[in-house]
Amino acid sequence: MHDPRARLAEQQRALLSALVAGAAPPEGFDAERLRIQAGSLIAKRRGLVAVARPEVVEALGGAFAREFHAYASGRPKPQGGSRADAAAFADWLRGRGLLDLEPQQKRHWWRLTSKRDQSR
Repeated sequence: MHDPRARLAEQQRALLSALVAGAAPPEGFDAERLRIQAGSLIAKRRGLVAVARPEVVEALGGAFAREFHAYASGRPKPQGGSRADAAAFADWLRGRGLLDLEPQQKRHWWRLTSKRDQSR
């Protein structure tokens, strides 16, 4: 690979894969520091999922952090942001028999209230 931009792009892909998808650390990176950073990214995702689906946190109790870590390790955040991540996590839990809650219905009331508030 002679093109510096292509080489940089490949290095960035490798780093991103190590941080969010459980890939091996790229050459020249400290594996322990990447492990710590990957854990921080999972914790950030966990916090956003907890806000999006508090009923899942309540249902899991003290197992929430452990189960989310098991779900998120080696699994990048899905397209669609934190709400999609929260839905995928709940589906993952249901598939493992750890969650009895029904899938969350999409709520559109916030759109109605935000439009109403903007017209005032």
